[in-house]
Amino acid sequence: MKRSAEIIALEERLGHRFDRPELLRRALTHSSMSGPGREDNQRLEFLGDRVLGLVMAEALLSEDRKASEGQLAPRFNALVRKEACAEVAREVDIGAALKLGRSEMMSGGRRKQALLGDAMEAVIAAVYLDGGFEVAQKMILRLWGNRVSTVEQDARDPKTSLQEWAQARGMTPPAYVETARSGPDHAPVFTIEVRLASGQKADATAGSKRKAEQEAAAALLAQVSENG
Repeated sequence: MKRSAEIIALEERLGHRFDRPELLRRALTHSSMSGPGREDNQRLEFLGDRVLGLVMAEALLSEDRKASEGQLAPRFNALVRKEACAEVAREVDIGAALKLGRSEMMSGGRRKQALLGDAMEAVIAAVYLDGGFEVAQKMILRLWGNRVSTVEQDARDPKTSLQEWAQARGMTPPAYVETARSGPDHAPVFTIEVRLASGQKADATAGSKRKAEQEAAAALLAQVSENG
């Protein structure tokens, strides 16, 4: 199979030259471009998620040999979640090589967090199938860089921490309300307000509902901590 300039450039950024470049092409093919004779990357995404998980689990155990399961689990989640995968995908510019249908391309698909995160997982699977586990492991650890060693010691997400804080005081779980939405369809911006039964509240604005919820929860956690 002849390699395009985009494929060659991406291979260089990934640090792996494919023996079977069709695997990388499939990993970069979004479902909007699938059809007869052209598979999309969804099955590879499923596999890549598991390969990434194993690599990160081993890396965390090696990084901190005394950490409990309760400490390791939130760190693991922080390293493998879609946002982390999308961040790495942006660093190696996977978006430039994505194969998208016209509608996705017109709506800014090359910049969408979900598409980038999925593609990163699919690329991991492609490297695994092409070169084996050790090759995939080395690539993942190189691309994730110091994220493993610098992941927060307590990486529980703010929403979980806020809910635990409320439950410990006999309150109902925090309520999250979307109070505003702006921006174009391909890059919406959300404002989310989180409220406690006590009446305390905080809000945050971000490019995804999840991130806005997390940031609002973090803001409210800081507020209630200051108030004792």
